[in-house]
Amino acid sequence: MSQKPSWLVAHGRPWTKGPPRPIYDNPWISVTEYDAVAPTGADALYGVVSFKNFAMAILPIHDDGTVTLVGQNRLPFADYSWEIPEGGGPLADDPLESAKRELLEETGLEAAHWTEILRMQLSNSVTDEQAFGYLATGLSQVQAEPEGDGTEDILRARVPFREALDAAVAGYMQDALTVAMLLRGYHMAREGALPSDLSTAMLG
Repeated sequence: MSQKPSWLVAHGRPWTKGPPRPIYDNPWISVTEYDAVAPTGADALYGVVSFKNFAMAILPIHDDGTVTLVGQNRLPFADYSWEIPEGGGPLADDPLESAKRELLEETGLEAAHWTEILRMQLSNSVTDEQAFGYLATGLSQVQAEPEGDGTEDILRARVPFREALDAAVAGYMQDALTVAMLLRGYHMAREGALPSDLSTAMLG
């Protein structure tokens, strides 16, 4: 879409908030509480989780239309999650450089071509976390095993793109960035935004 639609404009009054009350802080997040006034004029107590890193999501598509996924245990839902390579990058750093680092650490891959294809607010009712999504192509294996960050026990799987997409749509992969990026990749392939041979391999 080259032009912003006319209906994409702000309406009503924005939230207003009083002085911040710090509630919690660690190296990755902070929690702040506010006495606020809603757009309706109603008083509200509001807590905001602020992130100290951007979220990075990388869709690594190989020339044959396969995608490299990573699997690891996740603490909040106490489950095993298959995902695209993801991670965090300091707010002061170039998101692309953080994405390149995450791809290498989690998969051992480097990409010749990088394209930003998606920006997301991951849960904008309670957090300020922003995500950058990149398509990585022209892939080469430069490390035999993923490094992780000392807390990650990572497995890799290289699967057909369409199989990964179908698994996400069926609910077998529920990570939000993974679902969004696979759907974005599918949309690009269908709309002619990717090289035709790559699109054919992905959709085959």
